[in-house]
Amino acid sequence: MATSPFVSRLAERPLLCDGAMGTMLYARGVPLDACFDVLNANNPDLVRSIHAEYVSAGADLIETNTFGANRFKLAVHGLDARVHEINVRGAKLARDVRETMGREAFVLGSIGPLGKYLAPIGTISADEGRAAFREQAEGLLEGGVDGFVVETFSDLQEIRLAVEAIRAVTDLPIVAQMAFTEEGVTFVGRTAAEVARALRGLPVQVIGANCSVGSSVLYDILEQMLPEAGGLPVSIQPNAGLPSRVGERLIYLSSPAYMAEYAGKMLVTGARIVGGCCGTTPDHIRAMRAAVDRHVPTAARVRRVSVSPPAREEAPALRTAAAPTLLARKLEAREVLVTVELDPPRGHNIEKLVQGAKLLKERGVEIVDINDGSLGRIRMSVLPTAVLVREATGLDIIMHFTCRDRNLMGIQADLLGAHAMGIRNILAIKGDPPRAGDYVNATAIFDVNAIGLIRIIQGLNGGLDATGNSIGEPTSFHVGAGLNPAAVDPDKELARLFRKIEAGARWAQTQPVYDLEGLERFLSRAGRLSIPIIVGILPLHSFRHAEFLHNEVPGITIPDAVRARLRDAGDRALRRGIEMAQSLLQEIRGRYAGAYLMPSFGRYEVVAEVLEALH
Repeated sequence: MATSPFVSRLAERPLLCDGAMGTMLYARGVPLDACFDVLNANNPDLVRSIHAEYVSAGADLIETNTFGANRFKLAVHGLDARVHEINVRGAKLARDVRETMGREAFVLGSIGPLGKYLAPIGTISADEGRAAFREQAEGLLEGGVDGFVVETFSDLQEIRLAVEAIRAVTDLPIVAQMAFTEEGVTFVGRTAAEVARALRGLPVQVIGANCSVGSSVLYDILEQMLPEAGGLPVSIQPNAGLPSRVGERLIYLSSPAYMAEYAGKMLVTGARIVGGCCGTTPDHIRAMRAAVDRHVPTAARVRRVSVSPPAREEAPALRTAAAPTLLARKLEAREVLVTVELDPPRGHNIEKLVQGAKLLKERGVEIVDINDGSLGRIRMSVLPTAVLVREATGLDIIMHFTCRDRNLMGIQADLLGAHAMGIRNILAIKGDPPRAGDYVNATAIFDVNAIGLIRIIQGLNGGLDATGNSIGEPTSFHVGAGLNPAAVDPDKELARLFRKIEAGARWAQTQPVYDLEGLERFLSRAGRLSIPIIVGILPLHSFRHAEFLHNEVPGITIPDAVRARLRDAGDRALRRGIEMAQSLLQEIRGRYAGAYLMPSFGRYEVVAEVLEALH
């Protein structure tokens, strides 16, 4: 294959790719469940304007608006007969922008996964997959792309089919990018090194990673891929952190400055292409342009509303003779309360979790929280985990319960099962959307939200299901609610808390807090609350850990001063993080109902050390 202009330019200097197309369309009013790709035909000016913003921001590469323009994804919208047209138009729109603006920028035809699983897990054969990718590639080729980017793949077999399909019609350059989880593996468990070795064996010109996670994790992926890349250039395009749901919108947290800083680090480490994926905007790319120019001098340079709780009647007393739970008794007696979060295992072996719970019990913990699929990732289901931990340790349980994975019938069925097995403390939360986690094509149900879930639980406590039918003997759940003091719209968050209290919540647990004065300011907007607050504490392990949580994880804000203390601590950062958590724990004791400790990385011994502050 003759050397293409794109490959030649990449050999000369690193290149900057553009940012998210979907995020920009969404911000301009296109619904998340709409077909973004058909806008190439139905609203070309909108797509053209976004390409133009990225070129103006300094992007060397612009990707076509065709990520989901294959027959299977388009069929969901009844558009599978328009694959060729949509891809041709997508390529031509990007080329038109480049030529109109008169700035050199390469156009890469974007091809994403099929949106359906390949056999034997799914029903799509290899030949069907290859044919779908080929018709997309043919349209992009006719539209005039300079190369292709096959991106956000989680299955090596599927990305291999995509590359084979492109190679069947052209020898233009291909950038092959896989998606990784926070644990540094693909969604089917392949490490970055394994992925790099597999991708370098394909007829591609660039390998890399994009999407799903933010800059911090993908920097680690870069370090692992480089030694196994076989000399191929490596491309890294992170999300702007993990998405946070604000109302019905998804908001990404990483600032342009944060992503630009990591882009610089990536270039120094050896990346040849940097850019952004979900959540990134022209502002992010503009900041990254400056970072590219700063770190690579030879690069061409381009130029408060008060919230009052609604009046309500007290929730009716439970019509049950069951004794209150240990949690309820402690909250009622205003005893010092400490709970610790336990994540269910990724597999079916619960031994490590049980040993961690036993260690915590030795340190005086009496109640543990069992998580329910946080961040949209697959783990053992919450109910059997809760029962197994309780049976092995004798600890009382708070079971987190989300609305994401169960329809209205399933919610009530699982709740009744939990009550029958003696699980009565329920933290009712909405749950993270699947697109924030490992299974981006999975369907979220969300028949109800957290407020609706609390109402359902209170209905069961009154002996009735959600339709008003009798369930016989009432349940005796003690139900709590989540609270995010770092919410983008604090007034809306407090309004939702009042609705949760009205629905029957008996206590609230916060997201991790690192500034009690900030929490006080947040709660002061509400006046006097009628339920106790349990404050979240997540011990910090390092400056990088703090930066990751602050910039990439929804609902967590870490003050500059706290992050600076960790940075200055150097090798003693973990000790400093433990000391700060201990100090928070001491302060919480005299001001709130209790603390909710969350171990990072399964480090139960760190939480056990934090608990020494109570003795």
